[in-house]
Order: sequence, then structure tokens, then C-alpha cells
Amino acid sequence: MYVNIGGDKMVFQEDVIGVFDLENTTTSKITREFLKRREKDGKSESYVTDIPHSFVVLNDKIYIAQSSTQTILKRANRLKKA
Repeated sequence: MYVNIGGDKMVFQEDVIGVFDLENTTTSKITREFLKRREKDGKSESYVTDIPHSFVVLNDKIYIAQSSTQTILKRANRLKKA
């Protein structure tokens, strides 16, 4: 199953390792370094037209998303119930 992480970007649900709130997690130096390293390695993509709210970690990539973590998780949970 696929989950919409914002805009028109869909990701395979089984590839999702975690969905994290940018505001809360980027206070950590380790998280900022992780995101910078992924961006430098070309393994980060942004699907944001306004303020980013979350990032989605997949097996091979990170997506910066405009949707909140709660919105993405609600979409994923709806798929599980269907």
C-alpha cells in the first residue's frame, strides 16, 4: 500500500521506517547532522511549497514533507483498516 506524505508524493508504506516532526527533532545536533549528511549524499528530497513540518525516513531516502506527522500517520492508519 502507498501513503500520501503531502502534495502528490506517495511512498510505499512498508518502506517507511519513521515519520518525525521537524520542529521537535531538529533541536538535536545528531538529527541535524543526519539530515545534512543525507542531503549531501543526495538521499534527501523536499516536497514542500510552504513551511516543512515533518520528515519521512525510508530505507533508502528521506523526504521533507509539508504535512504534519499526525496527518501522515492518520493516512497510514486508514490504509491498515481498509
